[in-house]
Amino acid sequence: MSRLHTHGESHLVSRIGWMRAAVLGANDGIVSTASLIVGVAAAGSPKSAILIAGGAGLVAGALSMAAGEYVSVSSQSDTETADLAREAEELATNPEAEHHELAGIYIMRGLTPDLAVQVATQLMAKDALGAHARDELGISEISTARPIQAAWTSALTFALGAAAPLVVVSLTPSSLTIPLVSATSLIFLAILGAAGARAGGAGLLRPIARVVFWGAAALAVTAGIGTVFGIVA
Repeated sequence: MSRLHTHGESHLVSRIGWMRAAVLGANDGIVSTASLIVGVAAAGSPKSAILIAGGAGLVAGALSMAAGEYVSVSSQSDTETADLAREAEELATNPEAEHHELAGIYIMRGLTPDLAVQVATQLMAKDALGAHARDELGISEISTARPIQAAWTSALTFALGAAAPLVVVSLTPSSLTIPLVSATSLIFLAILGAAGARAGGAGLLRPIARVVFWGAAALAVTAGIGTVFGIVA
């Protein structure tokens, strides 16, 4: 009798939920806080005002990220729950039609009709709702929405990202605030892009280029706005 040999594998897609929230939070924390600092500094504000603005931006941004992630991911979770409830009702009221539908999915994926029927029969006998959730609705354990995880991850990484330019401001002479915060923030973004790419198993160049480009654009725009308002004032 043949035996199936299994081996453990760690697939990068299993990280997609928390990694998306972490990268988004840290990136937003660096870009928004550094841009706020540069804009306020360009307007000629003293270091105390810059630190207050940056600190307020950190707190407000972290809470906003947590709320936004929780609401958006909760909406996804609600949709998944509703779809699963509808599927469970259809399985209870018309299991034959659901069996035919599942077999049709496997036929479309390349199985012969006889084999597709056998596979659908065996999978539905073990876990009918799980089989339909995975193969009909595209809902799996990996992709399932986790609102709390997304909210905490985004808030924490935003705060960490936002803290970086604030530390630079506190250690930098006022005359060098804009160039040093801008330069270090772009370096932080490049490191973040590289870390996100490595965690996701992607190449380094394009992720780094993306975050650095948009970070530089945000810094340039806010510096320009701050300069204009500083002159007007």
